[in-house]
Amino acid sequence: MDIQNLLTFVAVATLLVISPGPNGLLITKTVASSGVKSAFANIWGFVAAFYLHGTLSLLGISVILLQSAQAFFLLKIVGAAYLIWIGVNAIINALSTSNSPQISNEQSRHSTPSFKRSFLEGFLTNALNPKVSMFYLAAFPQFITLGESTLTAYTLISAHALVNIVWFTMMIFALTQIKSLTTTPKFKRWLDSLTGVVFIGFGAKLALMKSE
Repeated sequence: MDIQNLLTFVAVATLLVISPGPNGLLITKTVASSGVKSAFANIWGFVAAFYLHGTLSLLGISVILLQSAQAFFLLKIVGAAYLIWIGVNAIINALSTSNSPQISNEQSRHSTPSFKRSFLEGFLTNALNPKVSMFYLAAFPQFITLGESTLTAYTLISAHALVNIVWFTMMIFALTQIKSLTTTPKFKRWLDSLTGVVFIGFGAKLALMKSE
């Protein structure tokens, strides 16, 4: 694989990564509610899901999945249900915070999601999204010539993962610069409400998505 093809793929992946979507919203919510470490756990969850989708695409399982109406329907409904579940929980959190604005530091520490939970949120948000497999299935034939090894495919997956790490790390550091704003109860209520509505919207959009 030549450097020009790699750079072209990176450019395409960058446009995909920086476009508004559930990953950026999840990072924003996590920084405000759980802190920087948990936000980085989200990122590692994204990356793990990319390697899962990439591997499935190489094995041909994703092709079978996308060609099977029943399998595709099941995956997208599960993914949509998960996104909606995140949205509903965010709205519940916003209402709870609104009803109980005074939360002690001890309570806040106990309610902070663990690193493992944040990783799982990032992983499931992408693992249950058929669009990731569709991206790899569309990209691999364009950037991998006949006869090239699977190492080339994993190079592309790694490049996609690196773009995600760089972009969302920049976002995390940008959000920490306004930490005094993001940690206020009013902002958290607003962010949870917005997150809830948008994630429910993403879930509904995914549920209505067609395989072709």
